[in-house]
Amino acid sequence: MEIAFILSLEHPTLPKAELKAVFEAENLPFIIKEEFDGFLILEIPEESCRYCDNEIFKKKTYKETYNSLERLALTHEGFQILISTNKANLIEKVQKYPWEEVITGDYAVRVKKKRFNSGKKSKSEIDTLGLEKQIGGLIRHKLGEDARVNLENPEVFIRTVIIGDRVFMGPRLIKISKKHFFELKPHKRPFFYPGSMSPKLARTMVNLTRIKTGERLLDPFCGTGGILLEAGIIGARVVGSDIDPKMVKGTLENLEHCGIRDFEVFRADVRKLTLPFRVDAVATDPPYGISASTRGSESLTLYGGALLSLEHLIKDDGLVCLATPHYMDIYQLVKGTKFEIIEQYHIRMHKSLTRVISVLRKI
Repeated sequence: MEIAFILSLEHPTLPKAELKAVFEAENLPFIIKEEFDGFLILEIPEESCRYCDNEIFKKKTYKETYNSLERLALTHEGFQILISTNKANLIEKVQKYPWEEVITGDYAVRVKKKRFNSGKKSKSEIDTLGLEKQIGGLIRHKLGEDARVNLENPEVFIRTVIIGDRVFMGPRLIKISKKHFFELKPHKRPFFYPGSMSPKLARTMVNLTRIKTGERLLDPFCGTGGILLEAGIIGARVVGSDIDPKMVKGTLENLEHCGIRDFEVFRADVRKLTLPFRVDAVATDPPYGISASTRGSESLTLYGGALLSLEHLIKDDGLVCLATPHYMDIYQLVKGTKFEIIEQYHIRMHKSLTRVISVLRKI
């Protein structure tokens, strides 16, 4: 089974890394078959694919889909590839395909054009709307008079992607809603503090830890609770601490406002933090520089002490997703600890700051 994913172009490598991390978290084997800018084709063994009946993709709420691919943040949608061809042979392929095996209710066809990896525009312009009508008409002719087109909320959504001369086509399996990331922006929560991480990046950091449903994720610099919110929404048991009592109170307000129930949040200095259990993963965005939130501690000293403390708080082989400013030497920080850097991504925030997202593994 081949599934194509339309990825966000917000970052050159992070969307692909997040997708791979979520597949690994869901214990879903895959092989990368082809890759273009913002477009990835994976092969998933049929015998190990629990999504083959597509039922899990039809669920709508976060509670129902916390253990599915809908936890992704930097992916737009995914569809099963039924037709892979070139533009010249597309219509013939559509005419011959047994659509009655795929479409049993109403349907819609949508066409999307994407660029080559080189970023060059296609030489020939394609009338996507005209092609949608043509393909939709061919499918309707194949299915007969009972076939119904529904452009608003179809039971089967047929996605067609054109990249250069290549065409990929099939039913959409998942669509990642961006409504959540808009509605849960930091300033829209009950407790807000300037500099809070966006929910989309917070979700991505959580996903990079490969956390599974029911496992514990710790944020020892929880701030306003953004990372804990995203971890709780996808089904993790969340544990948070912060040295600032105002932040602890604000995190509790935000978690309760968003309906997160399985959490433990308390005031603590991460360098002295002890827990009656070891967590499965850590995702955190510590404060930068000397500020009230660090109680006067310089960042380098604070981060170093935090990593030494996390050695005793996380399980063996557990992953830490850590955000740091570009001017901090993370490689120097992990020296002498039980952590190794296995992934790293640079995100330019503005002209004076690049945020570095590092994934560390306990060894």
